[in-house]
Amino acid sequence: MNLIGTAFKCRFANPPPDLRRRPGEPRWLTPRLFSLPLLRMVTSDQFKARCEGVLARIQAACARAGRDPASVRLLPVTKTHPVEAALLAYGFGLRAVGENRVQEAAQKRPSTPADLRWELIGHLQSNKAKQALQAFDVIQSVDSPELATRLGRLAGEMGLRREVLLQVNSGEDPAKFGCDLAEAPRLLEAALAQSALVVKGLMAIAPLSDDPGVADRTFAELRLCRDALAARFGVALPELSMGMSGDLESAVAAGSTCVRVGSALFGSRPTA
Repeated sequence: MNLIGTAFKCRFANPPPDLRRRPGEPRWLTPRLFSLPLLRMVTSDQFKARCEGVLARIQAACARAGRDPASVRLLPVTKTHPVEAALLAYGFGLRAVGENRVQEAAQKRPSTPADLRWELIGHLQSNKAKQALQAFDVIQSVDSPELATRLGRLAGEMGLRREVLLQVNSGEDPAKFGCDLAEAPRLLEAALAQSALVVKGLMAIAPLSDDPGVADRTFAELRLCRDALAARFGVALPELSMGMSGDLESAVAAGSTCVRVGSALFGSRPTA
């Protein structure tokens, strides 16, 4: 039954027998009863048009900044949307999606192609580090030396290597997670000490503001932080994950290599 474009509840609201806990399977990985409100998913044609529109915005921003559009990756954010949102992105040729919650990704991932990469972009509590390492290929929200150390130790024990980005609160927003700019060297040092972690770069979220200059300054500060860290530690930090639906042009101008876009692709998120 094709549910794309129709109103439906997430398939995990009533897991069929084959999705119940299997022998040896971690309890957190087993699909659990939870509910999303009935919603109308965008159709594949609507998604294609929206995706092309976002890519056109990225291309135009790159043209203004004198950058190659291929240097900026579009990461669809499927948080709170049903698994069909991830399948729409995959069908368009996108091979990674972003999620905010460990449990939500763990429930959706088994129903998607094996080569679809899952990236954690939401805050990670240290007590969910092990689950996050199993559910995600990339963790973009490493925001403390303690978390980096725990992730590295657990990944080593599990025989895993995981790419990570360090989240820096370059907008100095008390409402946002991320380490302070002054603490970024200590965070990078801790992450680099973990052989099971591959530090790819930095991530930031701009404060909510009607002043576009706030996002401009946030993204510029993150790039300056990245450049300073790369020079100080003698490491390549090629990734700058910054920019979302409303401020991606500013992020691209500042050097973003990954824009995280949800509402511009899938529409407003449902509320629980």
